[in-house]
Amino acid sequence: MRSYFVLTILLFVNYSLSAQDSCACCTANHSAFDFWVGQWTVSNPDGTFAGNNTISKQEDGCVIREQWTSATPGYTGTSINYYDQVLAQWVQLWVDNQGQSLYLRGGIVERSMVLQSDLLPGADGVSRYNRVTWTPLPEGKVRQHWEVSTDGLNWSTAFDGLYSPI
Repeated sequence: MRSYFVLTILLFVNYSLSAQDSCACCTANHSAFDFWVGQWTVSNPDGTFAGNNTISKQEDGCVIREQWTSATPGYTGTSINYYDQVLAQWVQLWVDNQGQSLYLRGGIVERSMVLQSDLLPGADGVSRYNRVTWTPLPEGKVRQHWEVSTDGLNWSTAFDGLYSPI
């Protein structure tokens, strides 16, 4: 009887420890966007300062949160990024302090994270797709290239930022 009791305790302790060590978001898919995590200064293609961005993993590694502060005084925004296991896609929800929001979905294409919106009406009455591509670069830098299109075929650059680690 005593050995049964000891065996039961050992099994319970082993189960408890393995349950604590499990990580719901520790898959390769969940870590595909980790190259963007960090504290960054962001510059425009001409080298001028665009802003600062802090990208952090939260919620036990299940969420990547962005906190943007633009060089344009008073403009800030945040995004929540996560791998949706049901959709098998990455999702970003961006909201800024001007009341604008953007919902993007996608995933890794070659070595870049590419997220795109559905066709969305703009404040100017023109509907556009938004496509944002983050590409890891040498020296720990990241390029963020945001493009817009009215037809999904012809794209123009809305923002092109070089992220340098702080």
